[in-house]
Amino acid sequence: MSLRVIAGELKGRKLHTASGLRTRPTAERTREAIFNILGSTVQQAHVLDLFAGTGAYGIEALSRGAASVLFIEVDRQACVVLTGNIQTCGMADKARVLRWDASRNLNCLRTHEPRFQLVFMDPPYGRGLVEPALSHLHQARCATDGARLVVEHDKDDPLPEPAMPYRLHDQRRYGRTLVSFLTYVL
Repeated sequence: MSLRVIAGELKGRKLHTASGLRTRPTAERTREAIFNILGSTVQQAHVLDLFAGTGAYGIEALSRGAASVLFIEVDRQACVVLTGNIQTCGMADKARVLRWDASRNLNCLRTHEPRFQLVFMDPPYGRGLVEPALSHLHQARCATDGARLVVEHDKDDPLPEPAMPYRLHDQRRYGRTLVSFLTYVL
């Protein structure tokens, strides 16, 4: 299976996926809608792609002018495919892959600089990972005040209530998938 980059410098470039059902790539149509909503906030942003899988979100951000992307993924095979996608796209100088289990903690980000202005979070569906991942992100203090978060989740795996220190400002539904747009407020 392959995906493609939708717009920007890498438009049309194919991205490979890990074999099997370990990752669930976001549909191109959904990714395109998300990036249309984000607009120019992607340009020159330092981006975090949590539960990165193939890296489609982060690579799309790089294609649209992001300054850098840190990809976090726990699955070894997905990390190999992701690293290959980054190299094939010629973006190794702006990207870093870290094999880490974001469902347990994000202590690896406590001293990360620069802090992130845009975060993509696409945890596996049906495992209740949205709330802990948001909590870990806040505890790591690695995002800037006002950072934008894009959380892709199953409609049956909703955001926690209340979601402070995150403010929900938009939510879209694409089939069973919800995409929640949050702002990080310190």
